[in-house]
Amino acid sequence: MGLTKKGDPFLSITLTDRTGEIEARVWDRAEEFSSIFAEGDVLDVVGYANSFRNQIQVTLSSLSVAEDGGDPTLFLETTPKDVSSMMTSLRAILRQTKDSHLKTLIDMFLSDRGFVALLKKAPAAKTFHHSYLGGLLEHTHSVCEMSKAVAEHYPELDKDLLMAGAFLHDIGKLKELKFDRVIDYTDEGRLLGHLILGVAMVDEKVSAIKGFPKGLSLRLKHLILSHHGQYEFGSPKRPKFLEAFALHLIDDLDAKMNGLGRFMEKDRQEGAWTDFNRLFERYFLKEGISAKGTGRDAVPSEEERQEVLFRR
Repeated sequence: MGLTKKGDPFLSITLTDRTGEIEARVWDRAEEFSSIFAEGDVLDVVGYANSFRNQIQVTLSSLSVAEDGGDPTLFLETTPKDVSSMMTSLRAILRQTKDSHLKTLIDMFLSDRGFVALLKKAPAAKTFHHSYLGGLLEHTHSVCEMSKAVAEHYPELDKDLLMAGAFLHDIGKLKELKFDRVIDYTDEGRLLGHLILGVAMVDEKVSAIKGFPKGLSLRLKHLILSHHGQYEFGSPKRPKFLEAFALHLIDDLDAKMNGLGRFMEKDRQEGAWTDFNRLFERYFLKEGISAKGTGRDAVPSEEERQEVLFRR
């Protein structure tokens, strides 16, 4: 809720579906409408689009909570990549693991139907990178692919250890995030975070594997705890061996390429440069950048977004 210059209340709402989001305003009966819905509710809305500060904005004349909540996948963005193909490829990459203990650990996770079902659906983050359904699988698959290439380029790396770390580094996000109607943090996520949760998940499986080397378990848990790289980025430990350092760099690269690519695709500034990016503290040159170059499908125009939002 806000107040106009005349002191009249108005309601500001962000409407979303799987195609993106659009800002909306309620100027009349704002207080009445604000009391009938909560964040994450599916709404039936009526309104018209207009331009405000070079952005499309919708003025709503009525809204109500939809009786049928509908399929959450209609309202949350999903990965543009084929989930089944990514899962098949991930299994094939991990099947190359030679260390018997790591192979057993990986197989225990991949044979856990509940784990796999969540992995195929979960986002990798609430915001910035891979923050959509299927995003965690997309990110995990990408990090595993890059880790395989890096390990083959640098033979001094323990390929099996790096690949296991790449696969398991973000599994705690399955418990850190909830994603039924909106992507948000669970109580476990806010209190513990996905690094601690991930280590606990690995510990549970490792304890069931007879003779799993203590030193190997220690290194695997360090990979998870240190992959953010720095204390200020949430890692309780900084990387302290080659595979941990490599995993941090690979994870950081994949996250930033996805997050920055999405920012540039969604930018609506005219001209060759994006709007100012607060996270990176700079403007980015977008001239000549296409959706193909960022690995994501083209973002619909504002007119197309508005049409989809009001098609129902």
